[in-house]
Amino acid sequence: MWRRGWRGRGYSGTRYATNAPVDVRGGIKAQAQSGSFGKSWWAKRWIDVLEGFDIGPRLSRGKSYARRGQVTSIEVTKGRVVASVQGSRLSPYEVEITVKALAGEEWERVAAALASEVFFAAKLLGGEMPDEIERVFTAAGSALFPAALQDLETRCSCPDWSNPCKHVAAVYYLLGEEFDRDPFLVFTLRGMSRTEFVGLLGGSAGDGGESPALGHRASEPLASDPESFWEGGALPDDVYGVVQAPPVGAALVRRLGGFPFWRGKEPFIESVEPLYQRATERAIGELAGERDS
Repeated sequence: MWRRGWRGRGYSGTRYATNAPVDVRGGIKAQAQSGSFGKSWWAKRWIDVLEGFDIGPRLSRGKSYARRGQVTSIEVTKGRVVASVQGSRLSPYEVEITVKALAGEEWERVAAALASEVFFAAKLLGGEMPDEIERVFTAAGSALFPAALQDLETRCSCPDWSNPCKHVAAVYYLLGEEFDRDPFLVFTLRGMSRTEFVGLLGGSAGDGGESPALGHRASEPLASDPESFWEGGALPDDVYGVVQAPPVGAALVRRLGGFPFWRGKEPFIESVEPLYQRATERAIGELAGERDS
């Protein structure tokens, strides 16, 4: 059963359960197992919004939940976050965070201001939030981050009537870390997807050609003689070219970026990079005629 949204800004003093939460296997664990959450300024800005709510002990318990992996799922759509958080009861609690979406004309004004500055557009399309972007939103009569309690509503199915509760706080912290991976999630919460915003800017995502780290080589044309195509021929001595390890490990994975709401103990790229390294060493050994004894 959902409880109502905001009942006031401060800590209400309502008593709430302090039982240990049920352990979760495969939950979404915060990468920050100590210290502050979020690395980028925009992730920290989001955390500042949460910590400005003055919710007392629930804040530290929310951190603990995020680090333990008590959040079992998070789904982010336009202006809305739905999550499941395992508490002290057998069934997970359902959390919903609703953010006031900006109107279409507000986004158009922001996009026009950003498009007039190549620097802003280049940074955004490169997956980075420009430092001055909040100023651009303000000048356009809008706000990138929730500026008032009326811009934000949170709900949880737990019996704690203080809002936000520790379950909501846990989701907040994990969202902050996810903003590090994909800053456009901040836009999504304000009602605009990355694809739509890029369209407003008049650009396209992913342009710029092949990354040199992938070692892309132009393909050679097929033989014009059908017989030689089907019969084949002797392979040239340098058919493999220069055999060496790529200059950047796991280049394709790095290009794709981190895995959304990664559940591993280590960051996704750091987890798979050793596998690529071992596969590279094995492949070079095979080409060199080496065999395992």
